[in-house]
Amino acid sequence: MKNLKTAKRKRDWVCLLIASAIAVSPTLLHAAQENSDAAKTNSQNAVTQRDGQHDFDFEIGSWKIHLKRLQHPLADSNDWVEFDGISVTRKVWDGRSNLEEFETDGPAGHIEGLTLRLYNPQARQWSIYWATSKDGTLGLPATVGEFKNGRGEFYDQEVWHGRTIFVRYIWSGITPNSAHFEQSFSDDGGKTWEVNWITDQTRVKQ
Repeated sequence: MKNLKTAKRKRDWVCLLIASAIAVSPTLLHAAQENSDAAKTNSQNAVTQRDGQHDFDFEIGSWKIHLKRLQHPLADSNDWVEFDGISVTRKVWDGRSNLEEFETDGPAGHIEGLTLRLYNPQARQWSIYWATSKDGTLGLPATVGEFKNGRGEFYDQEVWHGRTIFVRYIWSGITPNSAHFEQSFSDDGGKTWEVNWITDQTRVKQ
């Protein structure tokens, strides 16, 4: 009789453990699913936070430049002038920075420009500074941004004829031997943009 009672107690304990496992298993499965989803999210974030320190490597070298410039931005004007010239870009800090010398001529005159591009590895963004020989000062603030899917977008806020506006740079159509650049202004908080500077460049064969 004692053995029967002992066996019954063991059987009851086994049934209780099975019932507890059945009750708890949905919670465990949910927690496991949450952990799996979190791991996937972290993995996706690691992918999206790409290292862009070589995104401007395509620009290294010598280029023929064709420039179209809007004479009077944000003035309802359609008066464009064109220039032709060359640019030479040199790598600095193993590609984490570069320096471009820009020179064009056209009916509206002569432009000598200098572009400094600096990469911030913590922010994973580029800061772009522009200067001309006309005033000899580096333009501030920097135009800041990054490349995504082969397209670079960079923004800043500046004062234009007494008004605070947004400025946007876009690099697109990038191939080993060509690239397209546009500068645009917006005086309505970025709702609309007016393109005022367009360059198309073709690589000079070494």
